[in-house]
Amino acid sequence: MSDAQRYDAGWATIPNAFTVLRCLLLVPVCWLILQPVRGPEAIILLTIWAGTDWVDGWLARLTHQVSRFGEVLDPIADRVGIVAVLLCLAIQGLVSWWAFAVIAGVDVLTAVFAGRAAAGGQLRVNWLGKIRTAILFVALVLLVLASTWLPNVLPLGQALLWLGVALHVVAGLTYIVTARKVQPLAATRR
Repeated sequence: MSDAQRYDAGWATIPNAFTVLRCLLLVPVCWLILQPVRGPEAIILLTIWAGTDWVDGWLARLTHQVSRFGEVLDPIADRVGIVAVLLCLAIQGLVSWWAFAVIAGVDVLTAVFAGRAAAGGQLRVNWLGKIRTAILFVALVLLVLASTWLPNVLPLGQALLWLGVALHVVAGLTYIVTARKVQPLAATRR
């Protein structure tokens, strides 16, 4: 599919609506996680929030509504969501502040050093980034599940969280290195 065909869907698409829904779901998800007693609503909304990441991409490809807007908004929604949920879990004492600090720090560095290339379409999400995000989503769901119904899944949630943190560092560095390579190329073409 050529870039012209790829981006003709515009910004007002069903997949982008799911991405916006994911952003809006963050408010009740975070509010529910911050409650002293978490009920099933927290895990249900968090699972829906995480699942919409897969749904929007699948719908975009299925309906041929891939858009540059969606390609930029989707990873931003992922990053903001993961940081917000991790912050809430850290406030509640359910995850280490170190995990939050590393993820937030890598996100800031990646935005500073690779954000321009990503916004300009020179940098796309890679498989490592997708796997990292999926692992972090599963870890977050398991950690909230451990705090609500199944305390026995806590070790698995924590292990996946730290695996996700390690992959996040590698993915962030990969994006930064790739951006540094493509940005000088783009500047010489002008």
